[in-house]
Amino acid sequence: MGDGRISNAFGGDLKTCPSCHGSGRRSDEGGYRDVTKTKPSHHQKPGAAAAKQTWPTTAEGIELAKEVRDSGLVSADVKSRLIQEIMDHETSHGRCTTTFLKKVRKQVRVPAPAK
Repeated sequence: MGDGRISNAFGGDLKTCPSCHGSGRRSDEGGYRDVTKTKPSHHQKPGAAAAKQTWPTTAEGIELAKEVRDSGLVSADVKSRLIQEIMDHETSHGRCTTTFLKKVRKQVRVPAPAK
């Protein structure tokens, strides 16, 4: 059209030219713009791996993990599994729900004697 706009043959919208961006003059960039992610700046550095979470982060999760850690009723394997379960629950739900807290505490505490 000569004014930096492009229209399609089906009577669609007018768009700005990808070459001149509506100014009518070509940009000085020249050549094709690299849109692939092949540049090293697009990739994460090998030494910049995310640190693995080893302990819960919410207040409820920390308190529950301390209860699990200090419990003398379960083995070390069960303790590590429960603490990992707490961290996974925090990741998926954002914080520990009361139902989850009750479920984990039930696995750690001594059952009350039957009357």
